[in-house]
Amino acid sequence: MPADKQPFPSVWTRAQRQRREQPALSREQIVAAALQLLDTEGIDALSMRKLGALLNAGATSMYTHVANKDELIELVVDEVYGEVQAPGTGDAAGWRAAITGCAHSMRSTLLRHPWIVSVLGEAGLAYLGPNMLRLTEAILAVFEEAGFSLEAADQAMNTVVAYVIGISTSEAAWLTTLARSGQNEQEWAGRLWPAAEQAVQAYPRLRKLYAAQRRQNPGGTRDDDFDTGLDCVLHGLVARLAD
Repeated sequence: MPADKQPFPSVWTRAQRQRREQPALSREQIVAAALQLLDTEGIDALSMRKLGALLNAGATSMYTHVANKDELIELVVDEVYGEVQAPGTGDAAGWRAAITGCAHSMRSTLLRHPWIVSVLGEAGLAYLGPNMLRLTEAILAVFEEAGFSLEAADQAMNTVVAYVIGISTSEAAWLTTLARSGQNEQEWAGRLWPAAEQAVQAYPRLRKLYAAQRRQNPGGTRDDDFDTGLDCVLHGLVARLAD
């Protein structure tokens, strides 16, 4: 189907091209190679030409499955979301534990693939991908089992996911900066703190916060901050459910 005839320009709405002969490459091979390229070199390195060279394949083999780079990003984003551990209903520890486990898995997945946060807003109809749909259905089921209406479950899910993506975006940017610098968090912080503390001298609250944070382990602090924020979000959802 020509792009201008599609209801929306997306790999999930485009009819697959039919070929009599077996394509030289499968969609799975293309997605796996793209994911490898993104994880090792970042989003700026991704191009159809470079991917073709990596696969030792011509454009014809690739365009059987992927019409353009935008469709490729949709596919790879959905592949990444397939790594997220979906929550299950009937969790003996309760719905909060199930959602907490899923949120932690989502955060870990995003940080394993930090490039993803730069394309989530450009991933077209990525939410129609099979992995994303399975994850969404599972989260909605947990919230419904907890007593939320379907509409409230959708709002609750969007709130949790927005929190996880928001926090993970900042973390991913930080970790990417570290990776490019060749330093670990302790080394980077040691070089940064003198300038940071000097900058906040006129701001007493920030000065107090910075002085306390300087003695903390950066990685551990990020984990604690994530847990605290997630607990606040879930506490708010509990209050909303009780209304």
